[in-house]
Amino acid sequence: MAITAKVRELAAAGKDVIGFGAGEPDFATPEIVREAGIQAIREGFTRYTAGPGIVELREAICEKLLADNGVTVSASEVIVSAGAKQCIYNALMALVNPGDEVILVSPFWMTYADQVLLAGGVPVVVTTTVEQGFVPGVEQIAEAITDKTKAIVINSPSNPTGAVYPEDVLRGIAALAVSRGMWIISDEIYEKLLYDGFEHVSVASFGPEVAERTLTVGGLSKSFAMTGWRIGYAAGPKGVIDAMATIQDQVTSNACSISQRAAIAALRADGSVISEMVEEFDKRRCVLMSELSRLPGVRFARPHGAFYVFADFSEAVQGVACDDVVLAQHLLESQYVACVPGSVFGGPNHLRLTYTVSRERVAEGVARIREGLKSLR
Repeated sequence: MAITAKVRELAAAGKDVIGFGAGEPDFATPEIVREAGIQAIREGFTRYTAGPGIVELREAICEKLLADNGVTVSASEVIVSAGAKQCIYNALMALVNPGDEVILVSPFWMTYADQVLLAGGVPVVVTTTVEQGFVPGVEQIAEAITDKTKAIVINSPSNPTGAVYPEDVLRGIAALAVSRGMWIISDEIYEKLLYDGFEHVSVASFGPEVAERTLTVGGLSKSFAMTGWRIGYAAGPKGVIDAMATIQDQVTSNACSISQRAAIAALRADGSVISEMVEEFDKRRCVLMSELSRLPGVRFARPHGAFYVFADFSEAVQGVACDDVVLAQHLLESQYVACVPGSVFGGPNHLRLTYTVSRERVAEGVARIREGLKSLR
C-alpha cells in the first residue's frame, strides 16, 4: 500500500513510473458484475444486511465451493466479510488464545504474522527456498508443530511467490492437522489464476475429518478484479463460523450490501468472464520470466499461479552495501520502478514483482531494473 501511494505521488508529479508493486489486477471488473451493483443501487438495496452476509450470496458461495472445490457446506457454515483479509483476521481472533502458536510458511503475505500477533498468538515460521520452488516439505511442518500449535495458515497459489502446492503436500498437511489436532486456515484467494496446466486443490475436499479442521477462505478481489468491492468469504465448521460472525458484528457488521449483490452475479457468471484476464496474465508472466532470466545474478522459481514473481537479488548486489529495502528504494527513486522488498514477506534479499501491467511495460520495467543494478556500482 505504501509503495502504491508513492507511485501515485510520483505519477502526479509527472514521472513515468512502472508499478510492479500493487497486488491487484489492472483489468476492469466484468460488466455483468458492475451492472449487478448498479441495479442494486437503483433498487435501493443500500441498508444493513445480516452480519454473515445475505442468504442468497452465501448459497451462491456454497454452490461455487461444491462445483469448483469439491467442498460441501451449508449457508450457515459460510460468512461474508469485507475481503478475505477480514475473514482470516476473524478466524485467528476466534481460534487463537494468547500464547498459541500459528505456523506460517515463509515467504508469506505479511498480514498473516501481524494478525497472529493481534490475536495474542506466536507466529512460527517454516522457511522455504527458491530451490524448493517455495513449496514446504511436509516434514518441515511436522518439525514445527509443538504442544502449543493451534493452526497453520497456507496460501496456494501463493502471494508473494506464485507457488502452487501439489496435492501430496496438501494431503500431508491435512494428515498432520488431523493427527495433531490443529486447524488449517487455507487462503485460496488466487485459486483461479493458474498456469502451466496446474490445477487448484482445496484441502477441505479431502473428507469430513479434514473438513472439520479446515477454514476455506476465498474472495472475488483477484479472480474478478473486484479489489475495491471488498468481498471475501470463509467456509468451515459452524461453531467457528458463528464465532467469527460474533466478532464481525462488533467490528464492521456486514459487508457492503451493494457489493454482495454484485458478488452473486460474479459467482454465477460464465467462467469465460475471467479467462481473458488469466490468458493475458500468463503472457505477461512469460515475458517477465524471460526478461528476468537475462539479469546477471537474479534467481527465481517459476510461478505457477497468482501474478507474482519472487526474485532473489542477493547475487546481483553482492559486494554492494544494499539490502532489498535499499534496492527497492533505489529502483524507485533512480529508475521509477516500483517493487516490494522481499523482507516484508520473510524473504530478505528478494523483490516481489507483480505482472499487473502490460507486456510492454513489463519488458521496459526489467530494462530499467538492469540499469538500476548497474548504477549501484
